[in-house]
Amino acid sequence: MRGAAANARLTAVVGAILLLLLAAEGATIPWIGQLLTPHVFIGLLLIPPVALKMASTGWRFLRYYRHDPAYLELGPPHPFMRFLVAPVTVLTTITLFGTGVLLVIEHPHGGPILGLHKVSFVIWFGAMSLHVLAHLRTLGAQISKRVPGSALLAALVAVSIAAGVAFAVLELPAAHAWSHWHDVRR
Repeated sequence: MRGAAANARLTAVVGAILLLLLAAEGATIPWIGQLLTPHVFIGLLLIPPVALKMASTGWRFLRYYRHDPAYLELGPPHPFMRFLVAPVTVLTTITLFGTGVLLVIEHPHGGPILGLHKVSFVIWFGAMSLHVLAHLRTLGAQISKRVPGSALLAALVAVSIAAGVAFAVLELPAAHAWSHWHDVRR
């Protein structure tokens, strides 16, 4: 059960951090014109922690379906979550962040990529909200649970955040280019 408990704690800790970062990202949306640079910066910063969260949940999925006793003991998610919310959340997360990166790299100021980014956000927001609500009740208990390897888990989280900050800083000129485009367009 040690590996399963550590994985559950890692997933919860990264999930809690993502809640904070996603709230900051969401706060830029109503004023996207003025906050385009922070929106792009936070979006890029989110990529490594999101990848870590998807890896930890993917690991649980893999271990459960390979019949690992520790993961079987945790049991499966509710069928609604497992067969609808999780696949939609994963697909829209990949689409949302993938189109975001394409927008930063390619600078297509409109068109299908921007449209897909916006549509994927709307669907992602609904699926993610259901996902968060389903896990919010147990989040505190999972975070506070002490498990062997906590230092390694903390290091994984710290590295993902540091990688996100480094990636966002490296791409800051692209964020500024988007802001410049928006200012010229007004």
